[in-house]
This record gives sequence, structure tokens and C-alpha cells, in this order.
Amino acid sequence: MTAVRLTPELVENPVGAYADLRSRPGLGHVLLPGLDTPVRLVTRHEDVRAALSEPRLVRDRSTIADSAMPDPQAELLAQGLDGIPPEYAQYLSGHLALFDGDEHTRRRNPLTRAFTARRVAALRPFVEKTAQELIEALAEREQADLLGEFAYPLCTAVICALVGVDAADQDRVCGWIRDFAYGDGSRVLEGLGGVVEYAKDLVARRRDAPSDDLVSALLADGGMTDDEIVTVFFLLINTGITPPALFLAHAALALLDHPDQLARLRAEPELLGRAVPELLRYVTLVRMGATLYATEDFVFAGTPLVKGEAVTVALFSADHDPAVYDAPERLDVTRDFGRGDGHLAFGHGPHYCIGAALGRLVTGVVFEELLLNRPTAPKLAVDRAALRFGHWPGDGFHLLGLPVRL
Repeated sequence: MTAVRLTPELVENPVGAYADLRSRPGLGHVLLPGLDTPVRLVTRHEDVRAALSEPRLVRDRSTIADSAMPDPQAELLAQGLDGIPPEYAQYLSGHLALFDGDEHTRRRNPLTRAFTARRVAALRPFVEKTAQELIEALAEREQADLLGEFAYPLCTAVICALVGVDAADQDRVCGWIRDFAYGDGSRVLEGLGGVVEYAKDLVARRRDAPSDDLVSALLADGGMTDDEIVTVFFLLINTGITPPALFLAHAALALLDHPDQLARLRAEPELLGRAVPELLRYVTLVRMGATLYATEDFVFAGTPLVKGEAVTVALFSADHDPAVYDAPERLDVTRDFGRGDGHLAFGHGPHYCIGAALGRLVTGVVFEELLLNRPTAPKLAVDRAALRFGHWPGDGFHLLGLPVRL
């Protein structure tokens, strides 16, 4: 078995290694950045959509008996859970993305029922107010970090408001979340322990005195245990803070890298409805989807798969597939996707992102407040080449900061 080793640099280039892999017949073996276990990589848009809705490709490998095939997800999880106490690890490894079928439905349905359009829409005034206050404070500075001082605090505040963290507790809880999710790593365990114990206490308090928040709605639904609700709390932290914050920073950078598109958007603010999905497509923050496993021997995308064999979808590649998009490497705020998302940044099929509507709302508000309502557009405060990026195992490079002048 000869596997192509994908470096972080190659993962970031949709017209490089991905273009080569898309042009090859079938599915090749690759080694993802930071990992040493080979996996079949799906790169074409049509095949990625098919893989994400294929019932013979599942996420829970424990349901597949008698397979000795290598498991890249186990290697990735081992890295992520290294040093995490077992009593806390259960909340990080038992989330929705790793279940299938009836068990996935049982866990997802209460969250779907609680994550209503009304609850998301009701957050808009809070998002607007928080974004305005953060921007006003940063605008007084000569230089500000659009990632660490705006996107992360905004996304953290939104998640706290959504799940029902009391106003008096938000600074303390946001501090724990910051230590756990995007600090320098020195206080990960303190942040993790603080969030776990607070989430447990919040569940107990909301059982006695319900409020109009997500935790209360999940308790009222009755479809989840207390530990499962705490796990949902962590799911929202892991998927509702760092990825959206990074997306906002990368999307802003994409517009700064394309001043003609930024100028067009500022001149025609009605294009924001097209610009948001185009930026989601262009950035596709989550480069790789979760690992999938073949439940039986079968042929997929022209490739014979063996029972238990691992498959990963390259969402970034799919969203830059020239078979689907005209000049996909070009950012075009006028691009019209028609009905539907027009991209796979939120996934597809049974595991489609529950928070997609919230993500679109926050993105629209941020770019309206940051790019359209201000007299001047943000500008990079450092040379483009001086921006710092960090590598995420199994994925690619992501911004560590975005210094700008507002």
C-alpha cells in the first residue's frame, strides 16, 4: 500500500494535491497531516456528498466486528485525549459525530427540537449588541486581533447565551472555555474541569428552575441523560466556538486578500446574502470530515472497500471542485448558488451541522457590523507574510491571530 503523505501546506492548496487526487480514478490512500495511519480520501464533490449519506459508511467503528483494518480516528482521538482524566474524557469522546443510525437519532433529535429557528432568531439582538460593543472597543486601539479579541469572545458569548449560562457567571465560564478551547495550553485541565462541574451544576439548577435556554429545553424534552446533556454542552463548545471564530477570521482575511471583492460588497451591501455562502465555500474551515468505516466489502466511487476500511472526506477539496464550480479558486461575492447551501462547509446527510442556521446568522451580523456599517473597511496591521498559522492534526493550517486596524 503506497499512501500519499499530505503536508499541511498541501491540505491548504485546492489546486495542488487535491486537484491531482481528484483527477485520479478511484480513491487513493493518504496520510493526513500529523497522522501515520493511512485512509482512503474522497476528494470529488459528487463522491463526498454520496459518502456522507451512504449507510454502509459509518462513524462508530465499534459496531463493525472482526476487522483489523488500521484506524486513523483512533490515532487522532488518542492525540486529543492525551492527558485528559477518564472522568472528563467521556464528555469529549461521546459526542454526536461518532454515532450512527438509531443511537445517533436518539441523541440528535432532542437537540434538533431544542435548537429551534425561534431560539436562533431570538439571539440576533444579542449578537448585534455584542459585536457592536466589541468593535467599538477595538476601534479605539491602534491595532487589534480580530481573532483573539473579537471572534473568539463573540462566539463564546453567543454559546453561553444559547445554553443558558447566567449573566453573573459568564465571565467565569468564558474564562474556563478560553483556557480549554483556545488558550496557550497551560490551563487546559483547569478549564476542562471548570466547564464540566459548571455544566453539571447548571443541569441540576435548570431541572429545579427551568429557563428559556437550550439546557432547559433538553431537560424538558426528556430524551437525554444528564451526562449526555453535559456532553452536548461540550459539543457546542468544541463546534460552536473555535471553528466559527476561526471561520470569521479566515473569511475576513479572504476579503482582505481580495480587495476588489471587499469593495464590491461594501458598494452593494445587498450582496451579503450571496457573500456569506460564498465565503463558507471558499474557506471551508473544517478541511476534513469525520472518519467513516465500511460496514461490509463493497465498491464505492470506483474503489473496492474492505470491511472496516477507513474513509475520510475532503470537504475543502469538494468545495473547490471545478466540476461543480466555475473558477472555484476565485472568491466571488456575486456567486449565486440558487437553492440550498451550495457548499459542503456544514456537511451533508444525517450529520449535517445542527448549528448551521446560527452560523449563518452570526456570520451575517459580523460582516454587516464589521464591513458594511463602518466608514472604512478593516486593514491588515502587519505584512501578509507575517501572519502566523498553527497546524491542527489531521487537518491543515489555521490562523493564530489576525492583527488589523479598524
